[in-house]
Amino acid sequence: MTKLIQLFDQNTSLSHFAALLARVGLSAIFILAAMNKIQYFEGNAQYMASSGLPGELLPLVIAFELIGGLMILGGLLTRLTAIAFAGFSLVSALLFHFDLADQMQFIMFFKNVAMAGGFLALAAHGAGKFSIDHKILASQPLVKGKLA
Repeated sequence: MTKLIQLFDQNTSLSHFAALLARVGLSAIFILAAMNKIQYFEGNAQYMASSGLPGELLPLVIAFELIGGLMILGGLLTRLTAIAFAGFSLVSALLFHFDLADQMQFIMFFKNVAMAGGFLALAAHGAGKFSIDHKILASQPLVKGKLA
């Protein structure tokens, strides 16, 4: 059992590739959601209003989902952006999917909770080698074993 754990624990290539796939998967849903909100702007604004939120917030939501999604995809400011998306996912779950007696809303609620967990894991472990964050940090000079 220990050897199996060590095989995966010490495999940095697997870790970097997994972080890339996590970023692609987590970002895709928000980039696509932003595109949907742009395409069906009026309907989405009405849906927000029916949930008690002003429809005027929709452009901010679109910007957050699209820009933040692209930042996660590219691995730019990943830890900070992932924390913001974890909070956004939980708030969205509470505001839009808290009717847990409804089977679909139950699933959507826990989908958002799972996405928040994925974002927190990304925040904890970072974007990996295949990211803008890595390129920026790799270009920084080291001073006594630490980045300057």
